Amino acid sequence: MKYIALILLTWFSTNQVGQEIYVCKNAKISLYSEAPLENIDASSAKAVSVFNATTGDLSFSLPIRSLQFQKALMQEHFNENYMESDKYPNATFKGKVSQKISGTQDGTFAVNVTGVLEVHGVKQNRTIPGKITVSKGVVSLSSEFMVLCKDHNIEIPQIVFKKIAESIQIKVAATYEAYKK
Repeated sequence: MKYIALILLTWFSTNQVGQEIYVCKNAKISLYSEAPLENIDASSAKAVSVFNATTGDLSFSLPIRSLQFQKALMQEHFNENYMESDKYPNATFKGKVSQKISGTQDGTFAVNVTGVLEVHGVKQNRTIPGKITVSKGVVSLSSEFMVLCKDHNIEIPQIVFKKIAESIQIKVAATYEAYKK
């Protein structure tokens, strides 16, 4: 809950009256990695996102420990050995949607979001493709992209390289509600 408050405080301290602001408190983020010996599949519905349709600003925050795996041991290794979740508790993205989208105009829009993805304490500039759908005032966003472990200093020991792929597929889905001050 403190992540929601922090994101909202940051956003709303700089926003002005009359802006179209949308909030999602349960964005779904999943990761998938296909490797020769074992696939890795995890998901969370605890990411928080804010979208300002007026300015195009978009942010996400995912508590790393909220990612759930089918195998408890895999989840433990992911958090302790690879992501160091105690040291780097969140993955974040803060960027800007390049196309102008209004929460009052129905349609499905292909978009690109340019910003900074921070994972494992490493910030990387990224342009991520996505889709924003507006239907009767409900705004939803979806995206699929790849993250390379080496780009975020996530080390994969040689002994387990056949169990863990060097690239991770990320899927994002968020349905927003209009924020009312």
